[in-house]
Amino acid sequence: MPDLTMAPPPEGLLRERYGDHAPAAPLRLNETIRTLLGHRSVRRYLDEPLAPGTLETLVAAAQSASTSSNLQVWTVVAVEEPDRKARLAALVGDQKHVVQAPLFLVWLADLARAERLSAQAGGGREGIDYVESFLVAVVDATLAAQSAVAALESLGLGSVYIGGIRNHPQAVAAELGLPPRVMPLFGLCVGKPDPERPTSVKPRLPQEAVLHRETYDPAQADEAVARYDVTLSGFQRAQGMAEVAWSKIVADRLGVLKGLNGRERLRAALESLGFELR
Repeated sequence: MPDLTMAPPPEGLLRERYGDHAPAAPLRLNETIRTLLGHRSVRRYLDEPLAPGTLETLVAAAQSASTSSNLQVWTVVAVEEPDRKARLAALVGDQKHVVQAPLFLVWLADLARAERLSAQAGGGREGIDYVESFLVAVVDATLAAQSAVAALESLGLGSVYIGGIRNHPQAVAAELGLPPRVMPLFGLCVGKPDPERPTSVKPRLPQEAVLHRETYDPAQADEAVARYDVTLSGFQRAQGMAEVAWSKIVADRLGVLKGLNGRERLRAALESLGFELR
């Protein structure tokens, strides 16, 4: 039987994840859940290669994630060659940890493989050109990547997602030799965290903001967000960061077009990569 308890997790673990707004109900805990609760982004890595078999282990964990109708419409490209990592780092906003990490994974929505299989069977690509199929590929790739993150953290490794892969998707596609109807979604740096530069767990919204029972309650969510603004400001202060309310961060990012940092062109990029999105 798994080691499962109904006791609250260590005070420090819940305080890091929720500040003063931890769930009142006792959590069901085991080592897997403790690892998930301790997730943090890691941007500083030791200059050490990963143990043999690590990449294959992470891919096995990724392939064990759920996939819609077992279509498995995702692919991942593992990049370890320093020059290629440097070129990709330049495309994602000169993020140095892309170069520093021993392994950089680029996760792809991949409808090209399904298209080839359909053609080999004498079929067409009618269903591939619809938004639903693209969304299935995005969801499949995301579930796979997060399973890989859970696996790597259980091995004592660290990672950080790189959404900047979508800054210049056509250039990324060219760098990786992607065929039409394959879209680079996000990157993932993987490596051994540098103990001299530890990172902290960033607090998340109170559960009342994201957990609704039976029906959606906007007032409940808004009240929880107000409490979270205070929690995140305390975290920013402790980390020596500029204090900016989370609600303002969201408004600045999504309330004006410039917050998308050029990614408002993604629809055109998708079309150029062979996605018609009917």
